[in-house]
Amino acid sequence: MKALITGASSGIGRDIARVLSDRGVDLILVARRLDRLEELKAELPTKVRTIKLDLSEQDAAFDLYQTVKDEEIDIVINNAGFGIFGAFDDTDIYREMKLIDTNIRAVHILTKLFLKDFKGKNSGYILNVSSSASFLPGPLLSSYYASKSYVTRLTEAVYEELRREQSDVYIGVLCPGPVRTEFDEVADVKFSVKGLSSQYVAKYAVEKMFKRKLIIIPGMQMKLAKFFGRFCSEKSLLRISYHMQKRKRS
Repeated sequence: MKALITGASSGIGRDIARVLSDRGVDLILVARRLDRLEELKAELPTKVRTIKLDLSEQDAAFDLYQTVKDEEIDIVINNAGFGIFGAFDDTDIYREMKLIDTNIRAVHILTKLFLKDFKGKNSGYILNVSSSASFLPGPLLSSYYASKSYVTRLTEAVYEELRREQSDVYIGVLCPGPVRTEFDEVADVKFSVKGLSSQYVAKYAVEKMFKRKLIIIPGMQMKLAKFFGRFCSEKSLLRISYHMQKRKRS
C-alpha cells in the first residue's frame, strides 16, 4: 500500500506517517519544511518520497495531485492545517485567507480528485483531519472552528453518498480535542486542558480508519463533551466556548 500525507513535518501528520510505515505502507510526505520531511524519511522503514509544498498557495493542491496521481496511492491523509487566535475584527484577513486555502480549499480539492480515482477502482481510504472544534462555535478562534466544521460536514456527506452507492471506498474524519503539537505555537494560544500526545492520536486514528469508522474522536474527554453538548442551547455553547478560548491566550 501507499499513502499520501499532507502536513507531515510535525504533529499528527508526522506520527501517522510513523504508524503507517510501521505497518509496511510506503509514503509520500508533503509539507512546507523539506528538512523536517527528510529527517522523518531517514527514520522510516518503508519507501518514502518527500515533496516540499505550501498548500495555501493558489494551485498547490492541483499541482500536488498532478505530481502524484500515477503513484497508485491507496490512502490519502488530509492533515495540513493551522489556526489563528483573536477577535474576528482584529485578526489578519490575509492570514485568514491562507487558513481557508489550507484548511478548506486544499482538503476539498484533494478529497474530490482522489475520490474520483478511488471510486474508479472501488477501493481506497481518505482520512480528513478535522477537530472537535468542528462540533462547536468558536469565538476567538472563529475562522479555525468554521474551517473544521466544513471539513467534518463535507466528509459526512461524502460518506453517506458512498454508503448509498455501496462503494468500498472509505472516507472518515479525525476529530481530536487538544493535542500536544505545534498548533498552539502557530495559533499563539495555550491550551487550557492537557492535550493528548500526537503519537496516541495517530495510532488511534489509523486503527479506526482501517475499521472504517466515520467520526474518529480520540480520548474519553472529547467523546463526553460531544455527548453532553447535545443538551445545551446554541447560546450556552457560545458562552462556554468563548470562556474556553479566552483561557487559551498565551
